[in-house]
Amino acid sequence: MVVTVKGDVLTATVEDFIKRHHKHDVADNQCTSFLVKHIKAPLPLGDLKIGTVREVNVKSGLPATTSRERLELLDDEEHIFSMRIVGGDHRLKNYSSIITVHPEIIDGRPGTMAIESFVVDVPDGNTKDETCYFVEALIKCNLKSLADVSERLALQDRTEPVN
Repeated sequence: MVVTVKGDVLTATVEDFIKRHHKHDVADNQCTSFLVKHIKAPLPLGDLKIGTVREVNVKSGLPATTSRERLELLDDEEHIFSMRIVGGDHRLKNYSSIITVHPEIIDGRPGTMAIESFVVDVPDGNTKDETCYFVEALIKCNLKSLADVSERLALQDRTEPVN
């Protein structure tokens, strides 16, 4: 995949972005993976601060009701966001993720490719495959939600096609 922005062709592929930004130290009792989501909306900018902790109320029906997450890295220039789970009533221990967003053209309009990778402990009684499958399902839901909101906002803004 070649990512195109404003007529300039970047020779970066998904693999290049992952090698450059999505580095995790993975222990024997952990699993890791990454997911990619293409969003038909321009690249958003954040207004957060490193060290910020947020309390999340889990509404997905999963065996959890809360999660506490700390922002570990935020680079607006490189579009990198990293967070670590620091508490909550769930089984995701030593969970951290890296999210990068990259501008691309989708159907002739400005879009965004989001890549999220993670590392997490494998809970007792589970396999690495089961743990990765579970976390990947959560991330897919989160990325779909991000895409839905972003694409709805982009439609309101009526982004123009890229020539």
